[in-house]
Amino acid sequence: MTELESLAVRAVKRALELGATDAECTISEGEEFSAGVRMRQVENLKQAGSRGAGIRVLAGKHTGSSHTSDLSPQGIEGMVRAALELAKITTEDPHAGLPEAEELGALGSDLDLYDGAIARMETDWKIAQALHAEEAALSADPRIQNSEGASFESYLGTRVFANSRGFVGSYRTSSCGLSAVPVAKSNGSMERDYWHTASRRASGIEGPQEVGRKAAERAVRRLNPRKIVTQKAPVILEPRTARSLLADIFEAVNGGAIYRHASFLAGRLGEKIASENLTVIDDATLPGLFGSSPFDDEGVASRRTVVIERGVLRSYLLNTYCARKLGLKTTGNASRGLSGNAGVGPGNFYIEAGSIAEEAMIGGVRNGLYVTELIGASANTVTGDYSSGASGIWIENGELAYPVSEITIAGNLVQMLMDLDQIASNLDLRHSIESPSILIREMTISGR
Repeated sequence: MTELESLAVRAVKRALELGATDAECTISEGEEFSAGVRMRQVENLKQAGSRGAGIRVLAGKHTGSSHTSDLSPQGIEGMVRAALELAKITTEDPHAGLPEAEELGALGSDLDLYDGAIARMETDWKIAQALHAEEAALSADPRIQNSEGASFESYLGTRVFANSRGFVGSYRTSSCGLSAVPVAKSNGSMERDYWHTASRRASGIEGPQEVGRKAAERAVRRLNPRKIVTQKAPVILEPRTARSLLADIFEAVNGGAIYRHASFLAGRLGEKIASENLTVIDDATLPGLFGSSPFDDEGVASRRTVVIERGVLRSYLLNTYCARKLGLKTTGNASRGLSGNAGVGPGNFYIEAGSIAEEAMIGGVRNGLYVTELIGASANTVTGDYSSGASGIWIENGELAYPVSEITIAGNLVQMLMDLDQIASNLDLRHSIESPSILIREMTISGR
């Protein structure tokens, strides 16, 4: 048992000694680094470390929680006592409690979440990566005349969890990322865009030349945008913007929204709620990904859950509390900070890739919108109403023709899910919520 695991176990034991009927303790420590550059000069450097512990106690069906950054015996003692004091004044909740003992556990296989090579990266090398990425963007095209900067980030962390049902576990994580944000100018038009790459492994990120080149290409293709007339037309969301829509779907299948009847998907398990082209998976067991972990934040073993299968809603995503409210079983999706009750979070939540290439998808659209940016996206998960500012590229006769901006796309998630005509094959699991490009048969596009 590691030092931090022992500390978590002792905190739980102390809570029981002081009168708790159950308790769970989370400890987190991490080191983060970021280097930001702009116009070939280092603009900011940040290196910080953090350690903290949190405890949640139950006195019957009363709960209380507290956290501290002081991991000394005195700090832990104060944290435990504070949580117990709060439990005395909270309202009794019949659904409060830890997972059942048979639900606790951790994946035995190595999920490849930590790479020691990231710990060995030198500061000068990290700064150089950001400088090289910005330089690659600035030199990619003469129309790239300015920059909002480039940055390199890295993180090393440890997560520990223990509870009074005998569970104790921990895992380490690492990550690094590189981004560039160039500004293009032409004929009085000025546009910005970015490209970002991230991975849990040092070898998993794209090189600075590629990051800078892609960022520059995206900025340049936005120059001299046109306005379009208000109309209804097909809409293709590229992966970056489709991910935003998928995040709305996650909120709609979140068990917290379901038991509060704050989702248009409440009470619809087993029903067809989308096109048969759509399959949505949540899988925290995939090695090396940002949404993976051996157990969730209640000590329940991670798993793969089919949420939507060929358009049919198969499962909500649940922690223990939501599951009890709904009379279901947890899906291992508990997520929390250091203190408080667990919420519901994604593992690797993604739309299963289709078989058509994005180029072929675009080629099949006579007139429509290819969306590259969503601005102020708003989805009402109760009614399904959806509206977002957008910019992108207009499609004419199956080709990306010219950039467009100052438009709004609108619809209703209920109909949008049914109108998912095609799913592209370009799924790249680089975030915990991820999607390939998707084609929605028709949306309202408001222009001039």
